[in-house]
Amino acid sequence: MNIIVNDQPLTLDTPMTVQQLLEHVQHTQAGTALAINQTIIPRSEWHTHQINDGDNILLFQAIAGG
Repeated sequence: MNIIVNDQPLTLDTPMTVQQLLEHVQHTQAGTALAINQTIIPRSEWHTHQINDGDNILLFQAIAGG
């Protein structure tokens, strides 16, 4: 399965959820937000939302400011 993560191609050997992908790419710090194909995926769905071939995934850090 071929996906894009932050504009970088990534090949996955097995199907996985969003949570498994984050562990795979070692991106598990607090404050992480994620969008797949320009749609924000709520953290509550990360354990069940499956990654699909061709998905374009954007990982970013939520930043508070004033």
